Amino acid sequence: MTLRLFDTDTRTVRDFAPLVPGRASVYLCGATVQGQPHIGHVRSGVAFDVLRRWLLAHDFDVWFIRNVTDIEDKILTKAAEADRPWWEWAATHERAFDRAYEQLGVLPPSAEPRATGHITQMVEMMQRLIDRGHAYASAGNVYFDVVSYPDYGKLSGHRLDDVHQGESAGEGKRDPRDFTLWKAAKPGEPTWPSPWGPGRPGWHLECSAMAGFYLGAEFDIHCGGMDLVFPHHENEIAQSKGAGDGFARYWLHNGWVTMGGEKMSKSLGNVLSVPNVLEQVRAVELRFYLGSAHYRSMLEYSDKALHDAAQSYQRIEAFVNRVMDRAGEIPVGKWTDAFAAALDDDLAVPKALAEIHRVVHEGNKALEAGAIDSARDSAGQVRAMLAVLGVDPLDPHWYAPSDSSAALGALDVLVRAELDRRQEARATKDWATADAVRDRLQSAGIEVTDTANGPEWALGAPQSGKAQ
Repeated sequence: MTLRLFDTDTRTVRDFAPLVPGRASVYLCGATVQGQPHIGHVRSGVAFDVLRRWLLAHDFDVWFIRNVTDIEDKILTKAAEADRPWWEWAATHERAFDRAYEQLGVLPPSAEPRATGHITQMVEMMQRLIDRGHAYASAGNVYFDVVSYPDYGKLSGHRLDDVHQGESAGEGKRDPRDFTLWKAAKPGEPTWPSPWGPGRPGWHLECSAMAGFYLGAEFDIHCGGMDLVFPHHENEIAQSKGAGDGFARYWLHNGWVTMGGEKMSKSLGNVLSVPNVLEQVRAVELRFYLGSAHYRSMLEYSDKALHDAAQSYQRIEAFVNRVMDRAGEIPVGKWTDAFAAALDDDLAVPKALAEIHRVVHEGNKALEAGAIDSARDSAGQVRAMLAVLGVDPLDPHWYAPSDSSAALGALDVLVRAELDRRQEARATKDWATADAVRDRLQSAGIEVTDTANGPEWALGAPQSGKAQ
């Protein structure tokens, strides 16, 4: 395995060489549990679940930490607006995120620490920063002295003169570019004791302390959304390295889910919650959609794109079910070399999916020719590749004999018989019969597309009442 990953810090694709041979340590910035999860929130969970599964497939011992930010300005504001305790508000939405991850088949992390459970580690880190001249206390607050860290801005490409932290001035702050590590107590807000007075941690401090506690002073990979590059991840680096830690050796960032070219966010009012989207498609189809683009690219949402992805998955699923109906049990096989090459190339999932579709096409040809053993081998390869992407239709998380997957397999058999009849009619120039087959399928909601490799079908909207 020669996995190569794009490192945001160096802006290059680098060979992955773990700090400890055979072990991969990964930290993913998890949810700030201020509200219900939308599909933009969970894209990082899906994207880096593929990374984790690929590492596991190659027998790495993966230490995967995904934190929960359960104390932060937005949580306090939204809880107050709803007239609910901040801790209850955070816990409620933490459960909603857990449910969304579970529905989408995201593997549970090795540990999922909450910020409020690691105040001790944060206080210790602040003391180290003060002792090393990178932080200072003032009026009960503690600030990081940005100028004291010469490499500040390297990750994001920001020039120090252009830095704006996006936070209020803060009492006793020496330089507006400095950022807050510890916020002095305010009336009505939760507080914890510290050597500098009661208060609560700043957002950036939380991840540095938790990553170091669970993965050590230096670890392999730090992941998160590209919106976190600045200031969050820039500040994490400054804190951790300022405290003397090596911190993350690779930085991976996933692109946004966008609508109309804009980042999906609550402020834009274009939120698609996971429960709402799951009223349109199955969870496995939503996962397939979220994971189908390259993790570093933007994923432009539309209902059509979502349903196109669902239909693409259904065609793969239908092939697996057809083979299972004809051949019985399908053992998980081995992925192809082309699939492995795609994922080793910075997790190039679109190339990997193209290889899956190629194997499905070959498997369908074998099935139609009566070469059952060959079709079973292809289906086993498809299962292995889909498992790495987290969408193997026969995985117990997704598969139940009574669910719609079995119906899709039966439907595929019937539709392909009709398509064979249409192909025979076209071969004899019986256009009336060919058109009648196409129209009958279309009226039942079956969309037929003629390709260089023969006709393909997908579920669309039924067109009952349409003139024939």
